[in-house]
Amino acid sequence: MRSRHHTITAVFDGFYVALVTNLLLVLGCLPLVTLAFTTDAARSWPLYALTAPLCAPGLCAAFAVMSAYSAGDTGGVLRTYGRAWRATARPAMLWTAAAMTALVVLAVDARAAWGHRVGALALPVLATLIVLTVATTLLGLVTLADQPTARLRELARTCVYLAVRRWYLTAVSLLVLVLLVQLLAARPAIALGLAAAPLLYVVWANSRFTVRAALDPPTAAPQRT
Repeated sequence: MRSRHHTITAVFDGFYVALVTNLLLVLGCLPLVTLAFTTDAARSWPLYALTAPLCAPGLCAAFAVMSAYSAGDTGGVLRTYGRAWRATARPAMLWTAAAMTALVVLAVDARAAWGHRVGALALPVLATLIVLTVATTLLGLVTLADQPTARLRELARTCVYLAVRRWYLTAVSLLVLVLLVQLLAARPAIALGLAAAPLLYVVWANSRFTVRAALDPPTAAPQRT
């Protein structure tokens, strides 16, 4: 009976954390959510690029909630979110602004090369750089959720290296993100109300494992007496 009680409690705790995190994600990413419901993404992509950095602290804070939940803390979701949002606001926005600038430049170059002979060589390279930029940005946000004071230049080098080295984990995270975007486009209420937190938890866990060596301090070997 005690084991059953713990199982039921764990299930309800998981639902509580997921639902509250979904709500906080919507509030933290309200500028993008508003654009998604009121504009055409294909025509309004400059607004998305300008707005995305404002939502980065909310995503970092959601990752911090997931980290706390993974560590067994399920009671202070609002407190954890608010503390992480304040701690990561500046670095997360700077990090995402730099990433969006790079993505816009790469996308414009790809659009210019489309339909030209040079595109046969340039487009695969540009597409690879776009994917790598997205993956690096994601790993950086996960890292900032745990280490808000990390230096962004060193963070960029580390995340690029780990995104390439553990490409199989990067691929899984990006596929889950694509699934979330498709679900958001087809069923926004389900995506924002139910699916966002569980899918992002998979992304967080995958990314956290990728950057584990950079986040976890090395364990000192026992000294022989």
